[in-house]
Amino acid sequence: MKKRILVLFSFALLLVAGIHVRAAGRSTLVITMTNDSQANKIVVLDAATHSVLQTLSTNGKGGAGGNARGIQKYGDELLAAVNYGSGTVAVFKRAGNGLTFDQLVVPTSAPVSVDFANGHMYVAGTDTVDSFRLVGNHVGALDGTAHLILAGGGVPPAGATAQVGAAGRGTLLVTIKTDPIPGTVDVIKLDDDGAVSGPAEAVSAPAGTLTPFGFSVYPDGTAMITLAHSGHDGLFRDSAFKAIVTSGGQAGNCWTTRVGKYVFIVNTGSATISRVVGTGNNIFIDDAVTAKVVTGGSPTDTDAAAHYLAVIDHTSGTNPTSHVNVFTYNRFGELAASGSPVDLGVPNANGMAIMQ
Repeated sequence: MKKRILVLFSFALLLVAGIHVRAAGRSTLVITMTNDSQANKIVVLDAATHSVLQTLSTNGKGGAGGNARGIQKYGDELLAAVNYGSGTVAVFKRAGNGLTFDQLVVPTSAPVSVDFANGHMYVAGTDTVDSFRLVGNHVGALDGTAHLILAGGGVPPAGATAQVGAAGRGTLLVTIKTDPIPGTVDVIKLDDDGAVSGPAEAVSAPAGTLTPFGFSVYPDGTAMITLAHSGHDGLFRDSAFKAIVTSGGQAGNCWTTRVGKYVFIVNTGSATISRVVGTGNNIFIDDAVTAKVVTGGSPTDTDAAAHYLAVIDHTSGTNPTSHVNVFTYNRFGELAASGSPVDLGVPNANGMAIMQ
C-alpha cells in the first residue's frame, strides 16, 4: 500500500513538473505592427524581457491612422492585423513563442479595426463592417456586411472609422469620429449565429460631446466609450448613452482596454493612463492618473492580459519613432512600469495585443 502511494505521489510530482515546464516554455507576447505604408510588419516581443522575438511581414501595406484595435487576438491562438493600404487583413497563428502567417482576408472596404467574438471575425473599414465565420482556428467566408452611416445622414469620410467591437451576442458597435459634428456610434444587429444582419442604426454622441473613439465592453454588454475631443467618457447600452462624465482633467482620452471591472483609458494629450469603473448606469473615475508614459511621445493603442498592460507611443520632430511601454497590474488595477520602453525604430506603429 505504501509503495502504491509513493508511486502515485511520484507520478503527481512528475505531472506538476511537466505542466510547469510547458508553462515556463511559453512566454507572454506583446505584439504591435509597424504600419509601414509600403511593407507592413508585425513585431513580437517577450513581455517579461522586452526582447524582440520576431518581425514578420503582413504581406500587405499599412497606413492606418486615428483607429483603435488595428490588431486583435482571438484567444491566444490567432492574431489579425489590418493592411489598410492594400485592403486586406493578415491572420497569424501562434506557434510556441512566436507567430506564423496563415492567410489574407479581403473585407469590403479598407480595414481599420478588428474584433473577434461570437464565432466570427468582425472588420470595420472606411464605410462598411463585415463578419467572417470562424472555422476552428481559421477565418472562413464572409457571411454579413452592413454599410456604416452617420447620425446626421451620409457615409463616413475616409479616416472617420475608429473601432469595432462586439457588445454581447446580438450587437456590434462601430465608433465614427466626424469633428466638428459630435460623432456616431453605429449599432449593428447580429443574427443567432453571430453574423452581421440588417442595416446600421446610427446613434449620435450626446450634446456637448465630441468624437466617440475607443471602447471596452463589460460582460453584460455595456460599453465604456471615450468621447475623445471633448474630454468625456460615456456609458453606452441599449443603443443609448446612459451616463457621461468628464475625464478627470486628462486630455485626449482615446484608447481603452479592460481588466475585470477596471477600464484603462490612454490619454494621448496628457501622456497618462486613467483607471475607470463602470456599472450599468454610472461611471467612476477610480484614478485619473494611475500611470504616466515618460518617453515624451503621445501614447495611443493599448491591450492588457496576463498581468501585463502595454501601450504604444509616438514621438515627433527629428527622427520620429514609436515605443512599446510595458506595465504590470495587480488585482486592484494598480500599474507599475516594467523595465524601460522599447524603441521600435519606426514612426507610426499601430495596434497592440498581448497573448499568453
